[in-house]
Amino acid sequence: MAKNFEFGAFMEKFILQQSSSPRQLPLSGLTFAVKDIFDVDGYVTGFGNPDWKRTHSAAITTAPAVLDVLEGGATCVGKTVMDEMAYSINGENIHYGTPTNPCAPDRVPGGSSSGSAVAVGARLVNFSLGTDTGGSVRVPASYCGILGFRPSHDAVSTSGVIPMAQSFDTVGWFAQDPVVLKQVGCVLLHLPNVNPVTPSQIIIPEDCFSLSSIPSDRTIQVLVKSVEKLFGGQILKHVVLGDYVKAKVPSLQNFMTKGNEEHAYNIPSLAALSSAMRLLQRYEFKNSHAEWVTTVNPNFGPGLSERIWDAIRTPEQNIDVCHSVRTELQAALTSLLEDQGILALPTVPGDPPKLQTNPATLEVFRARAFSLLSIAGVSGFCQVSIPLGMHNNLPVSISLLAKHGSDAFLLNLVETLYDTIQEEAGIAERMSN
Repeated sequence: MAKNFEFGAFMEKFILQQSSSPRQLPLSGLTFAVKDIFDVDGYVTGFGNPDWKRTHSAAITTAPAVLDVLEGGATCVGKTVMDEMAYSINGENIHYGTPTNPCAPDRVPGGSSSGSAVAVGARLVNFSLGTDTGGSVRVPASYCGILGFRPSHDAVSTSGVIPMAQSFDTVGWFAQDPVVLKQVGCVLLHLPNVNPVTPSQIIIPEDCFSLSSIPSDRTIQVLVKSVEKLFGGQILKHVVLGDYVKAKVPSLQNFMTKGNEEHAYNIPSLAALSSAMRLLQRYEFKNSHAEWVTTVNPNFGPGLSERIWDAIRTPEQNIDVCHSVRTELQAALTSLLEDQGILALPTVPGDPPKLQTNPATLEVFRARAFSLLSIAGVSGFCQVSIPLGMHNNLPVSISLLAKHGSDAFLLNLVETLYDTIQEEAGIAERMSN
């Protein structure tokens, strides 16, 4: 069922705005799109699957996050395509078509908020709303060469949003422009205007960057040079994050496997963290959706079908241990970052995969991706993906992560760093060509 809308980003288009206010509102004049996981009064929330859409009624209220940006003065222009039941970071949807990655049309756009990222990347809207449970804003932001913000867990209301896994679900947003990213953040997070604060330290985990196939002069060196220019090199610190996490999160021993130790592409403690995250996500997904999946027996796309049915069959063992892992990781990272500390990470471990890549090949990439994505996922910390231009004609990014509740600090930092980072990324890109 192909969509004829621009770049295949939209499920349906409509215009939604609050009654016009005589005063200038923070988001006046801006357009946005919403992932088809948010309730909008009068529309069926499709959750990326036609059987879901067929078996559910139209929403009778609009999700508070959508209302907030409407009341902030923005105009909603439609709902966007997403991965089925939000259960993928690829962005491919066999039912509604895969939105076209505006940076790299032969590559996946990233999911599950694929259409929302593409709508911003193709400049069809000024910003868009998505959700990020395992990486569903950060990944498509990286693949589509735009800014993507995953807020601190529970910082933005997920009411009126279909749950995927409540311990991890967040309402995130995309923008091309750091000023718009921050304006939207201030509205969604109900933030006062806060002055920027210089970070106390920017921590670079060498082992995490070694997971990435992108050369470090196109990622970490761009950040280092930008930080040296703006704040001085004395705030840069280097750590081996895998060793730190292994020492400080003892409950991860329950998820360490011999296989984790042997794979060259793995950091064992972060692979274990990813296992804990995925187990708890499967369990929570099952609690929310097993009844519907088993009753309706919906038609799911390849790869997704197996993952969803795996979740439905997830046993309850080790669930308590997952909660211990979370508590220990939050404490460990809070202690590492202290006040106004930042952890830099690769958003993803390499280039966006090609469309219709073999699932077995993708699995290795996914494993490495979730090792990185689970750090913010399990801790509940906020994270932003920042584009760094192109490498070999494919988009490159870096992520900055700050402790829970530091969303205003992180949004301000992006705005402060952005132009310098783009300048340094441009220099690095020219030198590598």
